Amino acid sequence: MKLRIHVLIFMVTLFAMNSCSSDSVASDSNAVSRISSGEVTDYTYNQSELETMQLINEYRVSVGLKVLIIVNHISFKSEEHDKYMIANNVVNHDDFVARSENIIKVLGAKKVGENVAYNYNTPQAVLSAWLNSAGHKKNIEGDYTHFGIAIKEDSVNGRKYYTNIFAKI
Repeated sequence: MKLRIHVLIFMVTLFAMNSCSSDSVASDSNAVSRISSGEVTDYTYNQSELETMQLINEYRVSVGLKVLIIVNHISFKSEEHDKYMIANNVVNHDDFVARSENIIKVLGAKKVGENVAYNYNTPQAVLSAWLNSAGHKKNIEGDYTHFGIAIKEDSVNGRKYYTNIFAKI
């Protein structure tokens, strides 16, 4: 039964999401550590990540929704996906089921959603693109309580990769 629910969550989430692209350049820094439970508790946010999360929460408040709580573990899982996309020169939701199952298991999430994007210059630009996409906007306005984000730059071409994961915990 759990597998059926996870597959259903994956299918609904995958259907609701699309990948975004545009152009850009930036830099970042990160540092993470793990604890024995498997939860990542430390994550160092770059300025773009902090600004994007702030913009998402400001938007949510402007439409009458509650702010989302930042979870370092979710940002770490987002970072893993950014690194995967950079290494494989793709923008996609590959292995979303594994990320969502990890967040469900480690954090006790009831549901998980994901937005990805590629090559936007600013946090405002990526947020605008997501809000102009029905699937991405649905996640931003979704019945979630927590979130995390990673914005990583491809050192070869300078393009940014964005993964924003939402969870209801």
